[in-house]
Formats: sequence, C-alpha cells, structure tokens
Amino acid sequence: MAQSGQPPLIGLKVLDLSRIIAGPLCCQQLADMGADVLKVENPNTGDDSRNATKPWAGKDSHFFQAFNRNKKSIGLDFRDGEGKEILFKLLESADILVENFRPGVMSRYGLEYRSLQGRFPRLVYCSVSAYGETGSLSDRPGFDPVLQAESGLMSMTGEPDGPPLRHPVSIIDIMTALHSVGAIMAALWARQDTGQGQHIELALMDVAVAALSNAGQSFLLSGQQPKRAGNSHPLSTPTNLFRAKDGDLYMACASDRLFGKFCREVIDRPDLPEDPRFNSTSARFDNRPQLFEILNETFSTKTREEWLRKMRHLPAGSLQNFEEALSSEIVKERGMVTEVEHPLAGPIKLFGSPLNFSDTPVREFTAAPLLGSHTDEVMHEIGYGDAEIAALREVGTIN
Repeated sequence: MAQSGQPPLIGLKVLDLSRIIAGPLCCQQLADMGADVLKVENPNTGDDSRNATKPWAGKDSHFFQAFNRNKKSIGLDFRDGEGKEILFKLLESADILVENFRPGVMSRYGLEYRSLQGRFPRLVYCSVSAYGETGSLSDRPGFDPVLQAESGLMSMTGEPDGPPLRHPVSIIDIMTALHSVGAIMAALWARQDTGQGQHIELALMDVAVAALSNAGQSFLLSGQQPKRAGNSHPLSTPTNLFRAKDGDLYMACASDRLFGKFCREVIDRPDLPEDPRFNSTSARFDNRPQLFEILNETFSTKTREEWLRKMRHLPAGSLQNFEEALSSEIVKERGMVTEVEHPLAGPIKLFGSPLNFSDTPVREFTAAPLLGSHTDEVMHEIGYGDAEIAALREVGTIN
C-alpha cells in the first residue's frame, strides 16, 4: 500500500541542547519521524563531536554526521543576557527540550526544569546524565566505556581465559537514546490528558544496569557471576562462531528443537541429539568442548555458502566485515544505506532509519547541518531583524 501521510511527528518542535551521542541520537530519531529539531550549539565550537576525528564531511567529523541528520542548527550562547532571552523565545513554541549537561549546570543558568515549568507548562524536558541528578555520584562526569565497566556489563565480555572487553560501539549511549525517545512519546501522550509537560530524567548508569537483563536477573536469583563465554553464550549451546572451509559463520541453535533439526537436516548426524552428552541444553553446555570439536570438524568440509544454503531455515549467518555487510542485498533491499547531498562534501552516504510506518513515512533525509547554518532563518522567525542579528553576531551571542 502506498504511503499517503506525512511523517508522524510533523508539527512537534524540539530544542536539542545536547552533545556527543545519547541526546543527539534521541533528537535525530525524533527528527527522522518528522519533528522540527533545532540544534542549539555553542556559537564558537558547536557540538564537541564536530571536531572528533577523520574521516570528515566538509568541516565536520563522521561522528557528528552519525547522530545529527535532519536537524537545523543555531549557534547561541544562552547562558545569560540576550542569548537567554532568545532561548526563551524559542521555548515559547517548543514541545520538547533535550539536554545532557552535567547535573547542576542548567540550574546555574536558571534553565533547569523547575525554573521553566511555570513559564512553559506544556514543555517536555528530558535530561540525560551519567549517574543521574540524585545520588552520591551525580556530580561525576562519565562516558560510555566507563559505564560499561562500572555497571558489570563489561565483566561478561571477552574470552573465558582472557580479560573483560568493552563493546566497541557506545552501546549504553545508544540504548539511552532509544529509552529517551520512548519516554518522551509517553510524556506527550500524557500531556494530551493533563495539558502539562513534565521532566524526564535518564542516567546512563541506570540504563546500563537495566541492560544486564536476563544475565543480571540470573545473578539476582543465584548470586553467581555469569562466566565469560567469548563468541559463545554463557548458557545456550551450540551458539558460537564456527569455521567453514572458506571462513567463519555464526549459528545459534541452542534449543532441543533447533539442535535436532540442525543435526538431522543439515549435517546428517541424527545420533547427536540422542547422545547423552548432547541430548539436553544442560548436557550440551556441560560438554561444550566435545560438541564444538565435532561441529568444527564437520563445518570444515564445506564452504560457508554451501552450509548456509542448507541452513536457511535455521538461525545462522556468515561473519561479515563492514564492506560485506553494508553492500549486502538485504541492506540494499531494506534501504539501510542512503545517499544525501552535503553542502560542503557533496554526495555522502548515511544510514537509513530502521523505522517503517505503513502510512506515515520517516522524512526524506538531509545531512547534519553546518554550525549555525539556520541561525538567520530561526532569528527571523522569532522576530529579529537583520540589523539586530548582525549586532548579536558581532558580540558573539550568535554565530
């Protein structure tokens, strides 16, 4: 069915006062769904991630491109004076504000939720910090890998006989961003009945602890630390990376049903599910080295393509690098890599959105904005003339 509607969040206005990943990714998701997101940045340096590292898109880093598409940008020093008044004018029409300054910073400027609530009662105000706004660590800064270490998440990663390893992408920041979007949507839904906005507070530490999920629940019930399992799984077997004739594939056939189908229909070993060493989840786990030896020997006889053709009905796939994964047919078919025009770099590739609506599509993508590229447009919209804009730019209030 053809899509007939506009993006679902058309009409919502968002002020993005955040930097780096968690806040910007939250706002990018809102922008993808049609919200009008204005990124309010330091007029001199912008978001810290603009200057992160190569490769570059024009003057900005790949890092900045990853989390800031579909936004507008204004460079504004909103700490006091006319800059603060400009922020208040922007807040008059804003539905959502997202910030990730360290707790206490917004209070110093009189811009914390409590100070804004009376003047802007419908505002949904989302704060993201490392350890939350209350508690003994609230004053500490924190970045994703530190939280991976402190939350216990890192203790589960790595090979059984090796050191713990961090997840290579900022997984806690990413999960925090997605939790933020859900919370903001819930607050907007509640606003329909109450007419009131509210303050949403998320801590990376809280999200990291919640992400321990079933592994953490196992500890809460047993008191036993889950053991590191490398590419395998702390409990389910066979779930692991296996070596075929021409490379590696990954298989997750841990249930008795899937293991039985794999043995009977793929490797022609109907005896294995009947073997006392392998006839239950716990037995396979206890005898994992013997089972893995059998499976690696079997997989080494054919190529990955041959095996995966036979395993299409089972959860298994080829180990791929970025080039292989991002040029694969499924990524093309699902539109997960797209091309946009960047004002300085020309055509650049961006990731697509994983969100698919039957009638209200995500918006057509634009590249992340240059610093202050919408300053004049936004200032005109809130009533400033050219001479006033020039004067404010001269004193560094805007860029």
